[in-house]
Amino acid sequence: MGPTLHYLSETEAHVYALAISASVLLSFYPFVTVMISFCKNILRWPAAVEAIYLALNDYFPGGLGDFIRRNPPKHPVAQWTSLLLLLFTANGVFEPLEVALNRAWGVAKNRSYVKNQLVALGMIFACGSLVLLSLMLTGLNAQWLSDWTGAHAVLAAWLNLLLFKIAALPLSILALFLVYWLLPNRKVDPVRVAPVALVVGVILELLKYVNLIVWPPLAGKLEREYNIFQHSVTILLWSFVASLIILAGAEWTARHDKPDPLS
Repeated sequence: MGPTLHYLSETEAHVYALAISASVLLSFYPFVTVMISFCKNILRWPAAVEAIYLALNDYFPGGLGDFIRRNPPKHPVAQWTSLLLLLFTANGVFEPLEVALNRAWGVAKNRSYVKNQLVALGMIFACGSLVLLSLMLTGLNAQWLSDWTGAHAVLAAWLNLLLFKIAALPLSILALFLVYWLLPNRKVDPVRVAPVALVVGVILELLKYVNLIVWPPLAGKLEREYNIFQHSVTILLWSFVASLIILAGAEWTARHDKPDPLS
């Protein structure tokens, strides 16, 4: 625990986490726009759209979900623009993340820019598919609960949130596993990173409950200090903390399992 805390206190870890969280902020709104557009205009599935807002309220308590609900995509051209912007900005998430994982594993040589973009593109589609699967499962649950609970709206909302968490947590762990396994520029034994992905996924889930506790005073401060930018700052801060936890998991794994480095 001590070496990991020391790693998190280093400037390098903060630089990586800030770069990752900034890219998350840039890709967040295009990603949500694409997901809403896909579920609403292609799947024509209102329950899946509601699942997106459920996920937003689960990760970010407060008015972020309502803000996005009040500002939906206005035109199909904007949706295609969001898709292109998403591919460009989401690639930026995996570039500093690869460098950070390479440093944790002792890999001196990063992938070339072209190879990094290709790997990042694959990770985007893989992680995006997992997110979409989670939303679809939640949408199915919502439809089933609506028929089963009838007029008991409170019970249906509570059960829907519970089933969302049951569906989302394993998929989040799988996404973390893919990041730890495939993103470093070296061969990584999947057996080594699977337990860490599990632990980090659970910690990130517990972080939501910590966020619920600290949110009321934090929300007031963000509103006073940042005004109209409070939602963007919320995303940035949450992503920064989550990035540090993910990097801590990578550092812990690489420190306790030291195979011969591949350059």
